Formats: sequence, C-alpha cells, structure tokens
Amino acid sequence: MSWLGGQKHNPAARSGVVTVLDVGSSKVCCVIARLKPREESPILRARTHEVQVIGIGHQKSQGVKSGVIVDLDRAEHAVRLAVDAAERMAGLTVDSLIVNLTAGRLKSESFSATINLRGHEADASDIRRVLAAGAKQALKAEREVVHSLPAAFSLDAERGVRDPRGMVGETLGVSMHVLTGDAAPLRNLELCINRAHISVERMVATPYASGLAALVDDELEMGAACIDLGGGTTTISVFADGKFVHGDAIPVGGSHVTMDMAKGLATRLDHAERLKVMHGSALPGSADDRDVVTIQPIGNDDGDVPVQVPRSVMTRIIRARVEETLEMLRDRLARSGCGSLAGKRLVLTGGASQLAGLPEAARRILGRNVRIGRPLGIAGLPAAAKGPAFSTVVGLLIYPQVASFESRQGRGIVRLRMTGTGGRLDRMSQWIRDSF
Repeated sequence: MSWLGGQKHNPAARSGVVTVLDVGSSKVCCVIARLKPREESPILRARTHEVQVIGIGHQKSQGVKSGVIVDLDRAEHAVRLAVDAAERMAGLTVDSLIVNLTAGRLKSESFSATINLRGHEADASDIRRVLAAGAKQALKAEREVVHSLPAAFSLDAERGVRDPRGMVGETLGVSMHVLTGDAAPLRNLELCINRAHISVERMVATPYASGLAALVDDELEMGAACIDLGGGTTTISVFADGKFVHGDAIPVGGSHVTMDMAKGLATRLDHAERLKVMHGSALPGSADDRDVVTIQPIGNDDGDVPVQVPRSVMTRIIRARVEETLEMLRDRLARSGCGSLAGKRLVLTGGASQLAGLPEAARRILGRNVRIGRPLGIAGLPAAAKGPAFSTVVGLLIYPQVASFESRQGRGIVRLRMTGTGGRLDRMSQWIRDSF
C-alpha cells in the first residue's frame, strides 16, 4: 500500500491512504486512514485534509519498556497483531507506515544557517539547501536527527519570514529546531517493524505527534505546552507561533504508579492497576481515611484473606509518584528556556492523564492553566479510541499535513537509508502541497 493509495487522478481530487503505528509501553496501536483535501476551515486551520479512519487495531504491548524495545520477538508479535487487525478492518495490505519514537534520550537544540541567494528569488531548492546546512550542525556520533524544523526564515535584514519562496534577497537564513535521539533505540524499533515485513516511512517524535493532536489553533499560535503521560514514559512538547519548538521525554509513566501501588499494598500488578483506575486519585479527599479499599493479596492460596486498607494509603502512594513526575517535568521545562514560550497554557494527554486529581496537581506544581486534551478533528474513530490515550496515534495521522518544510538531510533512519522505501514521504508531501 502506498502513500497515494494507488490513485492517479487530478491532484485536486486525490485521496491518499496513510498507515501509522504507535508503539507504546502499554499498548501497540495501528491506524489506517484516508486523507481527502478539504476546504479551508476556521477550525483547525493548519489541517489541509480530512482524515477518515478505515482500519484500527490495538494490542497490549509486549517487549517494550519505557519506550525501548527490550524483547524483539515479543515486540514484533504485538506489532504484527495490531497491524493485522487494522488491515482486516480496512481491507488493505500495509507495506509501509509512520511510527512514533519515544526512546533515545530525545534532545532539542537550536541552530542557525545562511546561504547566498545572489539576488535571485528563493525557491524550494534554496530552502532545502539552507535547511540541510542547519541540520548538518546537529550530526553527532551515535545520534540521529529525528526532526529538523525551521522556526523562522530571514531574508537579508528582514527576520521572521514564514515562507520565503518567491521572495528576493542576497542572503537566506534560517533558525532551526533540531530534535535528536540515540541511534541504537531508533534502529531497534525499525528492526522490529522490518521483521514484520513492513518498512518505516518516517519516525515522528511522540511529543510532536501528541501536541499536533491535542492542541487547538490558538494554543499552537500563542504558545502552549503539551504533556503526554503514557504507560512507561512521559513526554513534553512546547509549541509557539504554530511550530514545534521543544521536545523532551522522561522514562516515567502510569505503569510506575501501578508498580508503586503493587509494592506498597502487596498485591498483584493487575489488581493494582484496577484499583488505580477505579479508586485512585492524585489528590487527598476528606473521606479518604473513612473509605476503605479491598486488597487482594499475592498468591493463589485459598486461605488468603483480602485485606482492607483506608483509601488514604493508596492516595499517598499515587500522590508521591505523580508529584515527583510533575516536578521533573517542571525542572526540565525550566532548563529548556522554552517555559516562557508556553505561557500559562498546559494540556495533559495520554492514557495516564485520566487519573483523578491529576489536572489539579499539575496546576499546583507547574503553575499553569491545565486542561485534558483529546485527539481532535479525526472521523471514524471508535468511541474507545477518542480518549487521551490515542492522541499520539492521531498526531501521526496529522503529521503528513505539516511535514512539507521539514528537512530530511540527516543520517540513517531520518533519510530512510535502511528501509528501501524510495522516499514516499517526499511524494506524499508534494501530493499534499498540490492538493490545496
């Protein structure tokens, strides 16, 4: 299955088929969707296409810990099951896809570069040259460029140019946000997918994808931070002036809260997860000391009697881990220098964001206005997939609509050297530009 869905109609009438895969620590989700050009809309203005989901499959994750592949065989099995379910629902066969990336110690850096225009009009080749010059500065041993995004262009003394194509000047400059990651986790993720006989079109950082799905236009323009609380990792992204300007990830997520509860209450992991979902809260309540929860002890001995403990014991365990995670994010955001760009706007998304009391805890520790973000503007999602847990996979569907200016001049995976897919993303970007 190709990006363009095998159609060769007039560009204005083209529809493309896109397949995306979210490989997380708690679930693996594959979505196949059809993209159709749409008229400009006052809502979600950056979206150039309507997205209609035609196939979805998700499985419990295996062989993945904190976003890193730790068991190749088990991870490959989960990927195969998720992709197969989506293929059967869509009636299509997948041979390539876009996948998210969370592991690899993601790091955001800023670079600038200039090229000489010699007074002629700037065109697409000039933009590619200046973006490549900026991206080359980020190349380091054992690191890969995941994203290489222009923050702003300049023409001679004029700064803040959004699109220099067709404009005349002597010098074209660019300020860039480059996101890099460790090479080994990226290659192992790609290897896992290749073993399922599927090639990787593009890797998209999880914080970037989550922000694209959960933030509305005004937040993207005025500046906002998006925190994606997953099972094994938590990512943070900052957007300003409609652009992704900072990304980071920490290897702590909702499963760590579950593990703390299982240890602290001496119960099984599955029972701790159920308690967290049904009764857990990051905020203490006035009735917590009076309310009791029933704890099933570990083991299958018929003589084991369930233990009842005050709900306050469970709340203290949850609160300690949640506050530690939020404080780590606060410190990372402060060190990044991008905290001021996000203003007072913060969006929580990801499966673990649904924990009761979490918005209040985030508001107190991070000092920002907080809301829960759900994936926006996608048709055909089943009701179970419309919650925050599916923001990343929806963001991957939005990514091709905003990828046209991204430099792909890095090494290895970013250039798709290992996949042999022939650069279909470039053709997809061209198709999207031609279609509106």
